[in-house]
Amino acid sequence: MARRPGIFPTFFLSGFECSTFLWGDEKRRRNLVAETGHDRHAADDYRFLSRLGIAVAREGIPWPMVDRDGGYDFSSIDPFIAAMNEAKVIPIWDLCHYGYPDDLDPFSDAFVDRFARYCRAAAEYVVPRVRGPHFFTPINEITFFSYCAGEWGWAAPFHCDRDDRMRLRLALCRAAIAGVKAIRAVDAEARMVHVDPLVRVVAPRDRPDQAEAARNETEVDTFLAWDIICGKKHPEFGGAPDVMDIVGANVYSFGQMEYREHGPHAPLPPGDDRIAPLCDMLETVWKRYRRPLIIGETSGLGHGRTGWLNDVMQESLAAVERGIDLQAICLFPAVDMPDWHSGAWVHNGICDLTDDNGDLKRVPDQEYIDELRRWQKELNRVTRLDEDPFSDPVELQDVIDAAHRLHMKPDKNWC
Repeated sequence: MARRPGIFPTFFLSGFECSTFLWGDEKRRRNLVAETGHDRHAADDYRFLSRLGIAVAREGIPWPMVDRDGGYDFSSIDPFIAAMNEAKVIPIWDLCHYGYPDDLDPFSDAFVDRFARYCRAAAEYVVPRVRGPHFFTPINEITFFSYCAGEWGWAAPFHCDRDDRMRLRLALCRAAIAGVKAIRAVDAEARMVHVDPLVRVVAPRDRPDQAEAARNETEVDTFLAWDIICGKKHPEFGGAPDVMDIVGANVYSFGQMEYREHGPHAPLPPGDDRIAPLCDMLETVWKRYRRPLIIGETSGLGHGRTGWLNDVMQESLAAVERGIDLQAICLFPAVDMPDWHSGAWVHNGICDLTDDNGDLKRVPDQEYIDELRRWQKELNRVTRLDEDPFSDPVELQDVIDAAHRLHMKPDKNWC
């Protein structure tokens, strides 16, 4: 019997890049599951996670590809369900990972209604086929989605205006809230993980006049979608703490940025004295919502993956020692992904991908895995799934005990 049972069966999670947006000037439909070969290697990919001691993975249902004029064909996800069941890994289902059906206007009431119907249909399909508990992310990264599709014009609906960015975010929040309620009409115990980037923006050193705009990005804009979903803002949309449920904060080095008036902000370079400790940023989220918290995505790049994991673990344990309810850390992605713009491999996965006679061979980053193993042992966590990884939830008291034993100090000098 766990002294302090966690929500998930393992503390370390993972996931697979599953974007399905209409992308770029050519406005072509992307399918990152196919581009990374996850659709062809699902069984191997999930067996790999099982051998790593990871029992939960973020996985996508491609809304634009399963929605057939109001009807649904979910057969394309059957191989993933079979692979997860065989490997004893449960999903956090991403129901909208930047993609939606071609004939929908995301600013319309019809978008909200159709998304809710789809969420209900998706839940009706997966709940009886996958061992519970059941986890869903209705709309992935609402804040970032609204930027890249509402202001920067990278993805559909290809708008390039700050007002449209705000309108898109409100529409996505309305849809996400409606989706939660539709899912819970199928499974009242379903858990929700609302994922968005954890962001901090500072003014350029030579532009103190932009300090207020940077502060607004950090203290207001970063949190608006979560504020709406939990009912702090726009309560007429139906948000509430139980709708919010679990907060998923995505943590990357480029989440701390220097303000730019036009276009994406500029990531702060390593060693910049304006970088804040991750521990402090996590504490801000915790104090704002008092909801269970996970790091919804994190990874370093290239040879920096091992050092990045070490830094994130130290900061996370410093946060746990402060009393923050950190339930899990998601090492994302499990396999590498292409840069959306250039197509070059990012080298941020637990496995890299190399061409093997037209196929994509998985090449584990052994140093990254060794660092994961070190932290699993430090936290008294399993290093490989047993026959029934769901018989007990993760023992969070072990994580708390490790945090007090190691007594990590917050450090802004990340790897």
